[in-house]
Amino acid sequence: MSVIKIKAREAFQGSVYDGKKAVELPEQQQLLGFDDPKNPFIPKSHKEYIFRKEELRTVFAYLMRPYGDALYISGPTGSGKTSLICEVTARLNWPVQQITVNGRFEFQQLKGQFVLTSRTPGETPSMRFMHGPLARAMREGHILLLNEVDLADPAELAGLNDVLEGRPLVITENGGEIIHPHPMFRVVATANSFGNGDDSGRYVGVQQMNLAAMDRYRPMYVGYAPEFVERMILDRAVPKSFPRELFDPMIQLANEVRQLHLGKDGVPGTLGITISTRSLVRWAMLADTFRGAPNLMKMALNQALLLRAEPVDRETVNNLAVAIFGAVWEK
Repeated sequence: MSVIKIKAREAFQGSVYDGKKAVELPEQQQLLGFDDPKNPFIPKSHKEYIFRKEELRTVFAYLMRPYGDALYISGPTGSGKTSLICEVTARLNWPVQQITVNGRFEFQQLKGQFVLTSRTPGETPSMRFMHGPLARAMREGHILLLNEVDLADPAELAGLNDVLEGRPLVITENGGEIIHPHPMFRVVATANSFGNGDDSGRYVGVQQMNLAAMDRYRPMYVGYAPEFVERMILDRAVPKSFPRELFDPMIQLANEVRQLHLGKDGVPGTLGITISTRSLVRWAMLADTFRGAPNLMKMALNQALLLRAEPVDRETVNNLAVAIFGAVWEK
């Protein structure tokens, strides 16, 4: 794979919005990318995806000029943190080594490890070192995408500090192999917090991150999309048979639930659940699937979200829905 320059306007044609209007990227703007669109590590592109100009600008700035930083994207569940990176890199043919970390994450998983494997069918298995996502990303110029990074033990993540400083990766387990970072190597992390832990108690397992590690990240926030964007997302995702007049009350309910969930001025909200963009689309798809059933919108929202909610939260959301939808909610 060779690094090439890609015209931003052509790569993101018709998918960028600023406010309520579509915008064309500058004719002269060029981005770095690769010339091989068939690399298996390139994320799948979705033509219906909508980019918000400010978010896209921040991602472009990081990818083109990282200045030795990693990118740390925080935001509420289902706001599109991971999909933003995947959709951008898909259009640039930029391969992504993606891993979702957890409480049992070990830095060794990123470097690689010895496994028992055969090169060809029928060959006697033997122990061979298999490079991990970090090693591959550094060697080949891929993006290392760490999802839910704040679920990991900060002590394990400290293993990334030298790499984020631009130093080579030394794999002592593989005979002291040294991998120098490719000029296109980038690190992006996504999380529900900004590394300060979770005071609300809703994101179980979230850790307070090491301050020295966080100092190596460039912070970015991705919130829920504005109403007109979510309306477009629903319109593109849901079959044409679904009544479009239901989009506005659905989005209104989602926004009111989010306000009660997120709270204000640093004070956590009263609702333990939220309607993410992901849940909003799921609700619409289920409503279309069960079209003609009694209490359609209520039943679809129950299956999309509310069945896992606490009874008091379920009742609160249902009361909001009655006020917004009116008689439609009970039909």
